[in-house]
Amino acid sequence: MADYKYYEWTKPQWESLLAKPEGLHHAMLLAGPAGVGKSAFAEALAARLLCEKVESPTAFACGHCDACHWFATGNHPDIRKVSLEKDDEAENETDTETEGKRTTGGKKTAAKATQIRIDQIRELEEFIFVGSHRHGNRVAVIDPADLMNTPAANSLLKILEEPPSNTYFILVSSRWRVLLPTLRSRCRQLLFALPEQDVGVAWLADQGVSDPKIKLSLAGGAPLRVLTLSGKENGSTVEPVLAPLDQSAVDPLGLAALWHSLLRSNDNLTLESLVDTLQKWLYDLIRVKLNAHPKYMINKMPLLSNITKKADLSKLTRCYGDLLKIRMVANHPLNTLLFLEDLAARYATAVAGSRS
Repeated sequence: MADYKYYEWTKPQWESLLAKPEGLHHAMLLAGPAGVGKSAFAEALAARLLCEKVESPTAFACGHCDACHWFATGNHPDIRKVSLEKDDEAENETDTETEGKRTTGGKKTAAKATQIRIDQIRELEEFIFVGSHRHGNRVAVIDPADLMNTPAANSLLKILEEPPSNTYFILVSSRWRVLLPTLRSRCRQLLFALPEQDVGVAWLADQGVSDPKIKLSLAGGAPLRVLTLSGKENGSTVEPVLAPLDQSAVDPLGLAALWHSLLRSNDNLTLESLVDTLQKWLYDLIRVKLNAHPKYMINKMPLLSNITKKADLSKLTRCYGDLLKIRMVANHPLNTLLFLEDLAARYATAVAGSRS
């Protein structure tokens, strides 16, 4: 039987939300950084709302009633989960590259969609306005809610205006500020934060993660992100990206070619995560240049310090700003190698100092 529980650092949110379950808002937005357990919280909350033998207001789903059995097997008729779906399979007549990965010509591939579409919300609407099969609560989970396209968000907004009784919507988002303001206003927002460092480190150590403090820093303090980036060896994707930067001079074309090779050979490395790693590296270069300690690469202080001796602060800052914009299109470059060459050239200029 599945054991639906929140992570310990989200206990305050659970107790606050369910302190008065009879007054629970019909729409809840679980908002906060990625990797802190919002999706697990949503799963536990959905199970709790459908459980037919809850022992106390803040208790978890009992795990033993008929409703819990159906929920655990994915067969409960009164819950719908809306997320990114697989696009239709398509024949590739030629070799193509997607996010740095090659697909072989002639094979069918199914890429993950990048948006939650209006037809998914329309299907949800049909579910919402049909009576409950168990004459109890109905639950809709939308995760990640911030990836609804505009028509889908507007369609959901209409449903939330006059929802049926005993119906609950759970929206999960790591970028909740991009949601329509009118949509956010119809939800009770439950904010999640990063756990204290010692809590995150202890939890990762219990999961068998080596060097948990270093990897937690690389993940920006989000424990679950350490695991999801590339399993328990999060550093395995970071080190190869940073390794060629430990040089007195940066060759942009060579650096781009090396990154391109890494993307093609490492299934755990995506173009977006590569940009994210370089962005964190630049952020720490700026901090060290300002005589502060690094935030992410806490074990790279000597190398960071050596690079900043010749680097110009304004150029580092400009490059970091460029990466903020570049990251938004990292999943859909027209040409991966050209994208990487541009990225490497910007970085080379940023660390070249007055000699650029």
